Amino acid sequence: MSRTARHDATIDTVRVGLEDRSYDILVGRGLLATAGQRMQPVLPSRRVVVVTDETVARLHLPTLLTGLDAAGLRHDAIVLPPGEATKDFAHLQTLCERTLELGIDRGTTMVALGGGVIGDLTGFAASILLRGLGFVQIPTTLLSQVDSAVGGKTAIDMPSGKNLVGSFHQPRLVLADMDALATLPRRELLAGYAEVVKYGLLGDIDFFAWCEANGAALAAGDADIARQAVVASCRAKAAIVARDERETGDRALLNLGHTFGHALEVERGFGGALLHGEAVAMGTIMAFDLSARLGFCPGQDAVRVRRHFDAVGLPTGIAGIREPHWTAGKLVAHMAKDKKAKDGRITFILAHGIGRAFIARDVAVEAVTELLADALAA
Repeated sequence: MSRTARHDATIDTVRVGLEDRSYDILVGRGLLATAGQRMQPVLPSRRVVVVTDETVARLHLPTLLTGLDAAGLRHDAIVLPPGEATKDFAHLQTLCERTLELGIDRGTTMVALGGGVIGDLTGFAASILLRGLGFVQIPTTLLSQVDSAVGGKTAIDMPSGKNLVGSFHQPRLVLADMDALATLPRRELLAGYAEVVKYGLLGDIDFFAWCEANGAALAAGDADIARQAVVASCRAKAAIVARDERETGDRALLNLGHTFGHALEVERGFGGALLHGEAVAMGTIMAFDLSARLGFCPGQDAVRVRRHFDAVGLPTGIAGIREPHWTAGKLVAHMAKDKKAKDGRITFILAHGIGRAFIARDVAVEAVTELLADALAA
């Protein structure tokens, strides 16, 4: 076990080392029921505001509130609509207003109970309310457990792009309860798995090989395999965040597949027709295809990536989601508005091969346009 992770019989702990902003990620079962006890050491006061959505509230809110009661914590809950469309200015305003109406003070801690939407929205609200409140992440989807709940990125979407308004605001604690994954539909589990595979593709070929061997079992609901995937992913992300908290260097590698994927999400509309992880899967394949076309990456590596996503049931091409009005030019225009663009150039994460990703800022737009045109015509 690495220095950033430790293990006991029931809980794995991964440490995100950021000096005075360091925190633990706990991975295991039964964490919702014991959340109050586990949160107490990092809370400035005994007052919390839980933010969740309607779907998660039905499944998990009663267990969490019972755990908070057991620890003697005073709590309120705010329940928002589910879905990516909630991650906007209107719902941010609603959340801030309802939180302030509860009579909070600077010792109040916000608790995000849900997937990436709730985590991003709650974290952003916590970063601006009363000029900054503490918050705790309790991610309930595989995608949020392995990615969005870790690292302190918080944001809302804009009509012109994804995550364009936000802040860096680290949580005080992350509780990844494996029991929550048992309630996920297979499609949501697969969407999260796309972010798991990313860690192997960007920097660890051995972990990608582990994914090839175990991905089907994870997609079928194997709880032990899922736990191993969450721990490995959190360990990998914690190490990157500790080196580059604000994405001025190699943290950008975590965006593998996202420049393409975010453009697809914007064009498709923020809704259930295209999940973030599905867009990332298709974007990752396009990133490897582009790498191969440009001579950076062996063609067989791009084929291997596509074959694995297809084998577990993730989408590998955009034919099933495209609309008649889609064009390569429109997708490129969305990419140009991506927050990673610099000096008018689109930033891509490409690869010299599986496990060897790199940041590219000098890719010819013509090459990207040609790739997208071929993908649309497939």
